[in-house]
Amino acid sequence: MINSRKARRLFVIIFAVIVLYILGLNIPKLLNAIYPIEYRDIIVKYADSYGLDPYLVAAIIKVESGYDSYARSSKGALGLMQIKPSTGEWIGEKLKVTNFSEEMLYDPEINIKMGCWYLDYLFKYYNGDIKLVLAAYNGGQGNVSKWLKDADYSDDGVTLKNIPFAETKLYVEKINRAYKMYSKIYRDLINKGKE
Repeated sequence: MINSRKARRLFVIIFAVIVLYILGLNIPKLLNAIYPIEYRDIIVKYADSYGLDPYLVAAIIKVESGYDSYARSSKGALGLMQIKPSTGEWIGEKLKVTNFSEEMLYDPEINIKMGCWYLDYLFKYYNGDIKLVLAAYNGGQGNVSKWLKDADYSDDGVTLKNIPFAETKLYVEKINRAYKMYSKIYRDLINKGKE
């Protein structure tokens, strides 16, 4: 008897074969459909401006909103990079945005600029440790600070050996997977964005 996990895996394989057949076995088209990239010029512009890898920014947008500029999470985060209005207001002050309103977070240019600024802030705060940056982006800096002080999650108070929030742990894994895929699929992203 086939268990549900094996049945699902078999279904996914059969479905993938059918999709590949329909697409004429065009793997690049399939990968582009699974890992889309919109707002490429804006991503490259602000990634470059804040010294970030554009593939990481693309991966965060994919995981956070699926490239839906009007996405709204159950926790009230808005736009492509899922920025909470309170965080957006704080970032807006740092960037000297006049008359900030939460509706601004639905604007791809503003959202990506603010998201990149915040990622740069987190990278500086956590000395370039991408795991801490991603954990803080999802789970909050306060939680990451607590985890770093807890011997169950950090041996040295500087790095995490374990992320206690299942959602945040899964988030970090998803971003890392998407980041690898974007790096492979869109190898020319950086150069094309600067043309």
